[in-house]
Amino acid sequence: MKAVLEGGPKDLPARIVPITPPGIELRVAFHGGFEHFKVTQREQDTPEGRLRVYEWCEHSTIGT
Repeated sequence: MKAVLEGGPKDLPARIVPITPPGIELRVAFHGGFEHFKVTQREQDTPEGRLRVYEWCEHSTIGT
């Protein structure tokens, strides 16, 4: 299963990412920390089909 990431750093290398298992929050390791994305009720058409949108909510450093 995959999701579309919305918001957060503009230079994230991927906006369509695998999610296992689907849940409330997704963490993406990025530049020595994590970008956090929360699931929304929205979906978006992508080249990989219709995917759930996860919206950026915060950044944390590794170890916090």
